[in-house]
Amino acid sequence: MEKYKIVKQLGDGTYGSVLLGQVKDSPQEKVAIKRMKKKYYSWQECMDLREVKALQKIRHANIIKLKEVIREDNNLYMVFEYMNENLYELMKKRDRLFPETNVRNVIFQLLQGLAYMHKLEESSS
Repeated sequence: MEKYKIVKQLGDGTYGSVLLGQVKDSPQEKVAIKRMKKKYYSWQECMDLREVKALQKIRHANIIKLKEVIREDNNLYMVFEYMNENLYELMKKRDRLFPETNVRNVIFQLLQGLAYMHKLEESSS
């Protein structure tokens, strides 16, 4: 985690919390860091997680990229590319509905990402 400076906590869930981080060598580059609540006592234990295995395979423009996995002091961190906004926040901020063309575009991108993941799952079965 020495490569990153933690800026603030973005959220908290059942399995972990999500932190906003900055790359120390490149402060304008932000990352989202998922810190798992469970302790991990070996690197193999981290690598055996289904979530980690799946995320390491995914390379698609419409799916957030896992940049790296870090185990430090028995804590597991997953470092993701950071997005300034998410669809939920954009929808919440608007005082009117999105135009139909925007909705179609978003759904199309969602379905492209989903189709990619299904294809990936089929090829690994």
